Amino acid sequence: MAHTTSVSIWAFAFSLCFGVTKCYFSIPLKIYTGKYNLSSEVDLTPLRLGALTSDGNGLSLASDPTGKVNFLDMVNNLQGDSGRGYYIEMSIGTPGQKLNILVDTGSSNFAVAAAPHPFITHYFNTALSSTYKSDGHTVGVRYTQGNWEGELGIDHVSIPRGPNGTIIINIAAILSSDGFFLPGVNWQGILGLAYPMLARPDSSVEPFFNSVVQQLGIPDIFSLQMCGAGLSASSTADPAGGSLIMGGIEPTLYRGSVWYTPIIEEWYYQVEVLKLEVGNQNLDLDCREYNMDKAIVDSGTTLLRLPVNVFNAVVEAITRSSLIQEFSSGFWDGTKLACWLKGETPWRFFPKLSIYLRATNTSQSFRITILPQLYIQPITDVDGTLDCFRFGVSSSANGLVIGATVMEGFYVVFDRAQQRLGFALSSCAVNGGAALSEIAGPFSAADVASDCSNGALKEPLLWVISYALMAVCAVVLIILLLLLVLPCRRRDRSGEITDESSLVRHRIK
Repeated sequence: MAHTTSVSIWAFAFSLCFGVTKCYFSIPLKIYTGKYNLSSEVDLTPLRLGALTSDGNGLSLASDPTGKVNFLDMVNNLQGDSGRGYYIEMSIGTPGQKLNILVDTGSSNFAVAAAPHPFITHYFNTALSSTYKSDGHTVGVRYTQGNWEGELGIDHVSIPRGPNGTIIINIAAILSSDGFFLPGVNWQGILGLAYPMLARPDSSVEPFFNSVVQQLGIPDIFSLQMCGAGLSASSTADPAGGSLIMGGIEPTLYRGSVWYTPIIEEWYYQVEVLKLEVGNQNLDLDCREYNMDKAIVDSGTTLLRLPVNVFNAVVEAITRSSLIQEFSSGFWDGTKLACWLKGETPWRFFPKLSIYLRATNTSQSFRITILPQLYIQPITDVDGTLDCFRFGVSSSANGLVIGATVMEGFYVVFDRAQQRLGFALSSCAVNGGAALSEIAGPFSAADVASDCSNGALKEPLLWVISYALMAVCAVVLIILLLLLVLPCRRRDRSGEITDESSLVRHRIK
């Protein structure tokens, strides 16, 4: 791995020395566009106004700037599902234009369609907003599926079912795109909820939630419940939806205790994974394998994504423990669906999957577990006689990603104020009266390394190395130019040499 990293860095620097490329910034996004019909029941009976309180650990309950909040305003304010993404309605500009915005904890830009597109029904018309101001800068973002380009500006934004008040937000107005807006999705923009380090074109662009905290005075915390867990694709009810609580937590959305793990670096929501189990079988890999490159929690990624070695070990362990002796390799790599006769659910053939996270008491860990209903996912039926499923886990060359496959089982608390992430059993992760997720602990972490996240160079360090190599390249180029120019004293010296090449970051979910 060290050799591969070194080669990659030198190849990257070489391309920077001798090639000029158009600059895109890559932020991860993975959306499956298959047609789901999902349903869920969420208990909305608790309706109360509550003063700002604490849970005993310094964690504020949901509040608005006045210190009171109508919890029902935020409960069930999301629509969608894991395949097409979870989105929230926002009002942008003056007068307000309502758009559905995809919730993504794996990026930091707030970007909305600002021009017509065949796959969206409406867009933000900047000309109709008296408060929109362009700052004259352009921005381009390339995803693993599609890209967009636009201009940066600011405008007034409010959330009908969010914190009370209007905020002035940095907006990327999308003017052109390719493969970003897809058939079957019902959102017209993306809400990046991660840290400023991921903001584009640079970290001076304050992300949406940072602005909300600063301007409305709410606690620097939000929590997320996504309710598509284990639901049948043949359901004719409305999509499952979920809840995005800005400013704190809503106790009716989870069961039991909230278990916390430290955020070890503030760019993505990066955490430390200590081990994985298939059934009750420990994979027995070095914990650095799980954190190779990074391990993050990202609502914009559909699947649970694992580093290649970890993925292969998981597939091998599932194959050994599954009641199905022979299984198509295409199912594991995502190229084929597996189908059973209607009513003959396959979940009993597969084991549970467990992820151990380091606790805030770093000598301990806790375990989050998903049942097969969460990772053997119903996709479609065939001729009304077969139900077909996909494998909700995939391999990754860019780290471990705890995406919607896992997040749908839990109520996830993004406690930025105390630099920690919380997991609790989601009240909507239930199917047929049975819970689809489990959480347990604490366990001793004495059997793993004291720091499992140093398995690879982190991206900021790679940037430093890349810039250093660029400087070396610049020196070499200067020497070569001097050798060419000095012997030719009559050559015109008015010409100017510029290097317009830029670093291109590739983050793939």
